[in-house]
Amino acid sequence: MFVDSHVNLHGVKFAEDLNDVIARSSEANVSAMLNICCNLNDMDEVLKVAGMTDNLWASVGTHPHDAKENPDITSADICAYTDNPKVVGIGETGLDFHYNYSDRDAQLHNFQAHIEAVRVSGLPLIIHTRNADEDMEEILRREMAKGEFKALLHCYTSGERLARAAVEMGCYFSVSGIITFKNAHDVRDIASWIPEDRIMIETDCPYLAPVPHRGQRCEPSMVPLVAEKLAEIRGWTIEETAKKTTDAFYTFFDKAKRPA
Repeated sequence: MFVDSHVNLHGVKFAEDLNDVIARSSEANVSAMLNICCNLNDMDEVLKVAGMTDNLWASVGTHPHDAKENPDITSADICAYTDNPKVVGIGETGLDFHYNYSDRDAQLHNFQAHIEAVRVSGLPLIIHTRNADEDMEEILRREMAKGEFKALLHCYTSGERLARAAVEMGCYFSVSGIITFKNAHDVRDIASWIPEDRIMIETDCPYLAPVPHRGQRCEPSMVPLVAEKLAEIRGWTIEETAKKTTDAFYTFFDKAKRPA
């Protein structure tokens, strides 16, 4: 059984056939999914989707792309949702200086508010980072020095230096369909040496469909293809890969209840 640690099922791309998408995930032996909030304004819809089945969980947060939409966000705004039994993580949040859809100051403020929410709630942090390696390492080192917290670098595509620093700080990682892409050599290399008890798999659906579905709408039923590629990279069996990545999910998101 597999866990898809990062899905976006509440958007318009799944509006017409969400029940079928969930059914296909079950048929593909996906035992649980984490539905990610990328904007506090979407939280009601995120929770509505998470409530559809027992094996769907939710996070709460605002993506760095949308930081400008919540310019005065506080930890209290985020923690208003953390008592909900479905909410098991904070984020996704972080820094994205590739697209710069939100300016630097807004992203930094947004990220800091989420870190403070982690300290208040005790829930783990889900991080998006792109073209921000130096800033991300500096912030994580500074904040971890104040008191360690659990952090996950999702869909990791950043550099080796940040990855090794994050490993040193005890962070977890998740890999997506990108590891199946022809030219993603650096991503596969990093996936080959990340600590084996700190790796998860994800689809980040509806984005990043793995080969041979690249360019199509991605969905959770494709996460076994990510697992198969990770198994190849690590020299694991598919059963070992499923167990290791599932165990990592429930160790990290310890509020989520493993299905019987």
